[in-house]
Amino acid sequence: MLIDTHCHISEDDYDDIDLVIKENINSGVDKMIVSGCEEKTIYEVIELSKKYNSIYITIGYHPDQVNFVDDKMLNKLELLLKTPKVVGIGEIGLDYHYGKENRDAQINLFRKQMKIAEKYHLPVVIHSRDATKDTISVLKEFPSVVGDIHCFSGSMETAKIYISLGYKIGIGGVVTFKNSNLYKVVEAIGVSSILLETDAPYLAPVPFRGKLNSSKYLPYIAKKVADTLNISFDEVAKVTSINAKSLFDLKSIL
Repeated sequence: MLIDTHCHISEDDYDDIDLVIKENINSGVDKMIVSGCEEKTIYEVIELSKKYNSIYITIGYHPDQVNFVDDKMLNKLELLLKTPKVVGIGEIGLDYHYGKENRDAQINLFRKQMKIAEKYHLPVVIHSRDATKDTISVLKEFPSVVGDIHCFSGSMETAKIYISLGYKIGIGGVVTFKNSNLYKVVEAIGVSSILLETDAPYLAPVPFRGKLNSSKYLPYIAKKVADTLNISFDEVAKVTSINAKSLFDLKSIL
């Protein structure tokens, strides 16, 4: 069985969530870690986690929420961390893709959420887009915090830096894209440092690229990893599930 360590499941994206969850499980994905990363989706994923045994959640504020998040909301986030089935904080981090005008504010929000993770001994799910240097700098400020570098698409050198800091590398549908060199990172780091994810509803793997993604396509990502490393699909499923259970402390709740 497989664990999708990062996806989004929202009524804004799917017409029939019951059907989506059923299809995911039937495809061999028995657990999904769903991210709530803005105020609306945080409460939405909490309700999903109550309804579905297969769903665990991470909550936190995405960097694109930086202009809306205040200390009152962060205090409320701390209270919500006590919700059953919350297994981490995220996705949090930095995104400079559209510019660095609010760089300082993003870093400030990132640091505040890393401090919360440190305080409660929770792993983090890191979003880093066109912000590698600053992301690494902030992570180094919190050596006791570990987590997942979600939707990694950087170099093998960068991946190894993250791994040295105690992070796992989230591999998603991009690894199947014909124009992607992500397979070289997979070759360099090996399955022991990898988490599987879909980032659904985004970034569907080949042969579904451009379509609405869901966790049911995670086996295509696992197969690409297996082929790249010349190991069996079952080995990829086993090791990546162990990685996920260890990082997110799923052993005590599965």
